[in-house]
Amino acid sequence: MSRVTLAQWQMLAAVVDHGGFSRAAEAIHKSPSTLNHAVHKLEEQLGVAVLEPVGRQVRLTEAGELLLRRARQLLDSAASLEDVAARLGEGLEAEIVLAIDQLFPPDALARALDAFSAAFPYVRVQLHETVLNGGVEMLKDGEADLLISGLGAQGFLGEPLVTVRFIAVAHPDHALHRLGRPLDLRDLEQHRQLVVRDSAQGRAQDSGWLKAEQRWTVSHLDTSIGMLERNLGFAWVPETRLGDSLEAGRLKPLPLSAGGVREVPIQLIHRDQDRAGPATRAMAQQLRDSVRGRNAS
Repeated sequence: MSRVTLAQWQMLAAVVDHGGFSRAAEAIHKSPSTLNHAVHKLEEQLGVAVLEPVGRQVRLTEAGELLLRRARQLLDSAASLEDVAARLGEGLEAEIVLAIDQLFPPDALARALDAFSAAFPYVRVQLHETVLNGGVEMLKDGEADLLISGLGAQGFLGEPLVTVRFIAVAHPDHALHRLGRPLDLRDLEQHRQLVVRDSAQGRAQDSGWLKAEQRWTVSHLDTSIGMLERNLGFAWVPETRLGDSLEAGRLKPLPLSAGGVREVPIQLIHRDQDRAGPATRAMAQQLRDSVRGRNAS
């Protein structure tokens, strides 16, 4: 057990911050004798002098400066702990779980998480980057507080959040581009399609697969894009994930006669909106705001 209390450190800090016992006593509503006794008791318990007189005032000794610097960290931690306890007492969640489809704009997600962290620094966030039914499965199993998905979840109400465009792309040197004409489904079926695996553990699906004779299935969109840039196939990729791949010429839209661009509406779905805690509601609002800010810019 510590022999020195937080109250003693607080009184020492007050004496130092206000330049003496009298001013500190007025500031924290204690008598000068109480502060004097607390500091002398602290020195006695530690066996170290922390203050030394300078005229009518006092200043920290070298040892006192070191000790008070460390003590301030303790005081800050204690204040943070009390703040967390108060928030928990008001019903604040200790942790929230997000299931967010990989097609959601990553810049909007980053903005939402950054803003949420500033408002709720002590709430842990578990982020699951899902594909297709993976997030829906988590929601139905009660494992996610919020879901962002391009698929609906039976038994849950969602709200429109953003529409994401998928673009059929391949490397500029891909054989499909070398045909030099509009493409149809028969052309695509003769070449390797890259597909992102459904992250659901149960009933998965192959959304977007055209029954191409060759298919490579990967677990993450970034992996698919890396393969596309190495001329290893073609794929429909969310515009939100293409970044500068198109502008830099590393990928090129396929000249499809139809279906070259698909639009997928994305929804925000609560596991239980009526029972959602303040952190979950705040996260949902930050996600809405981040998409609006993205559209505005």
